[in-house]
Amino acid sequence: MEAELVALATAGATALVQQMATDGWSAARDRVTAFFAGRGTATPESVEEALDTGRAELAAARRDDDEQLRADVHAEWRARLRRALVADPTAAAELRALLAELTPQEPRAREVFDVRNTISGTVNGPVVQAGRVDSPRFGYRDTQSPDGD
Repeated sequence: MEAELVALATAGATALVQQMATDGWSAARDRVTAFFAGRGTATPESVEEALDTGRAELAAARRDDDEQLRADVHAEWRARLRRALVADPTAAAELRALLAELTPQEPRAREVFDVRNTISGTVNGPVVQAGRVDSPRFGYRDTQSPDGD
């Protein structure tokens, strides 16, 4: 069970630190504040202050290219999340829901395949190479009516 809590806390800290650098930080900050304040172990003001400090440290780490400071911010929030989960194991479901909100959805994988065309002779029109063409009728005019006339 401990390993699962550590993994969840790590994922939460990663998502939180990523959100600190985005325009959507305000909403994320409010949700994380509610998560911690709802545990009864911290006041909303103290959580907000800690989050703002972490965000400022992260901005300084980015500016100074200080990977250690970024790692320290991540480690601090991982530890806070882990302590919250250990103190209240029912918080795991709420943290998972919070992660679903904070973590952007991965785009669906695109099908990848090779396309090879060989052109020989004279080309008197456009040549299109594509992985998928929904309609093969580029510039094609059907001179016959559907009835075969």
